[in-house]
Amino acid sequence: MSKLEQTFSTTVNVEAPKAEGEMESTANLLSQAGPFARIEGDIEAPSGGGTNSSFGDTQSNSNQSIWKQSSHPVALGFHLFFRSAALLVYLFGSLFISNFPFIFITCVLLLSFDFWTVKNVTGRLLVGLRWWNDIQEDGKNVWMFESRDPSRPVNPTDSRIFWISLYVTFVLWAICGFLSLIRFDTKWLLIVAVALTLNFANVLGYTQCDKDAKRKWATGFASQNVGWVGKLFSSGVGRVFS
Repeated sequence: MSKLEQTFSTTVNVEAPKAEGEMESTANLLSQAGPFARIEGDIEAPSGGGTNSSFGDTQSNSNQSIWKQSSHPVALGFHLFFRSAALLVYLFGSLFISNFPFIFITCVLLLSFDFWTVKNVTGRLLVGLRWWNDIQEDGKNVWMFESRDPSRPVNPTDSRIFWISLYVTFVLWAICGFLSLIRFDTKWLLIVAVALTLNFANVLGYTQCDKDAKRKWATGFASQNVGWVGKLFSSGVGRVFS
């Protein structure tokens, strides 16, 4: 029995270090796995960071509709509705209605609504510009322009859609007029004449108003800089001779 106990104790003493060695190797493996956990954390952390979040905001803004990007979606809707409706009635009205006077009156009313809305409402709200004609006492017709404060920028979506629709609509009516002239269709040419007259007035008025606004802003900016330079120069000269 003594030899068996010695053999058993030897076996226990021999196997015990193996268990400790396995525990040490397992601990070493776990300690070595630590840096990978930190790397995974560093990779996931920037997902809420500034660069990716700003990119996500830009992508989300680009995916938004023009109505959500617009500062005045109601005004933008009326701006596009009247001019689009007038063109659609002119192009496709005869397919559904054979009464030309009704189509003529409808187109003229839509064109009149569009002219008044663009001149007095949407131009002021979407691009911060307004124009009108002032008749002087001597009967002279004078163009008057009104522009926003340059410190208050306009919404880029509103501005882009306003100017594109303003010029594109005029070009489309010019094409319609050219086609009517080729066909010698005088009755449809009357509608085009009204459309070109009203649209050209807004195109000319807002183009001149935009040029006048830029000229005023440039003049005001230059006068402010000259004023600051003059104040600095006068204060410097005053210090030298004081």
